[in-house]
Amino acid sequence: MGRMKTALYPHRQLRQAALPALLVVVIMWLSYWADFLFVTDFQRYGLQALDAQGLRGIVLMPWIHAHSDVKHILNNSLPTFLLLTLLFDAYKVIAWRVFLASWLFTGVLLWLIGGSNGAIHIGMSGVIYALTGFLFTSGVLRKYLPLQALSLFIVFLYGSMIWGVFPTQPRVSWQGHLSGLIVGVVLAFIYRKRGPQRPKYQYEIEKELGIEPPDFEGDLRRAIEAEEALARAAQAAALEAESLENAQNAEQAPPIVVYDYKKND
Repeated sequence: MGRMKTALYPHRQLRQAALPALLVVVIMWLSYWADFLFVTDFQRYGLQALDAQGLRGIVLMPWIHAHSDVKHILNNSLPTFLLLTLLFDAYKVIAWRVFLASWLFTGVLLWLIGGSNGAIHIGMSGVIYALTGFLFTSGVLRKYLPLQALSLFIVFLYGSMIWGVFPTQPRVSWQGHLSGLIVGVVLAFIYRKRGPQRPKYQYEIEKELGIEPPDFEGDLRRAIEAEEALARAAQAAALEAESLENAQNAEQAPPIVVYDYKKND
C-alpha cells in the first residue's frame, strides 16, 4: 500500500498544480464569453501604450481576446494551461508571485515600449512569453537536472516562439511578446535562490560551515614520505652499526707481525 501511495504521489502533485492553471484558463474563457453578453466591446479596455487611459490595460489585457477571432483565445489557452501547470508543479513556493509579476510587469513594460501609434494590445501571449522565459532561464541558472530537463522541454515545445519578439506579422503584438520575455528572464534572476535548488554535496556543506574536507591524497603522500624516511633512517642505523662492529673487531684482533728473512750471501 505504501508503494502504491509513493507511485501515485507525482500524479496527485501534478493534478494539484493543474488546478490554478485551469482556473486562469477558465477566467480567460469567462471573459471571452462575457464579451458576447455585453454591448461594450471589451477590446477598448486593452492596453494602449503611453496613454493614461490605457493604463487599465496593464491589469485587464491578459483576460481580453479578440471577439471576432476564436483562434486567438484557442491559441493562448493550451500554452497558458501547460506553462502554469509546470510553474506550479516545479516552483510551488514562488509560483503565484512569478505569475502575478509576469502579468503586471509585462503590462508595465509594454505600456512603456509599445509605441505611440494608438494600437491596443490584448491577450495572454505576453504572460505566456514571460512564463516561457522564466522556466527556461531559471532551469539553466539553478544547474539542477530536473529543472534543466524542464528547460529543454520548454525549448522543444515553444522554441520557435523566439521569432514572435520580432515585427514579422501585422496585427501581432511583438512588443508584448518582447516585454514578456524580458520580464520572465529578469524574474528568473531575481528568484534564482528561491524555490527548488540543486542538492548540495557533503563537501559543499562542509565548506560553507568552514570545515576543511579531508585531504586523502595529501595524507597518503605524507605517509609514504614518512615510511621512506623511516626506511632510510633504519638503513643508515644499520650501516653505522656495521661500521662500529667492524671497528671494534679491528681493535680486539691481535697484532700480526710479519718477518722477512733475507739470506746472506
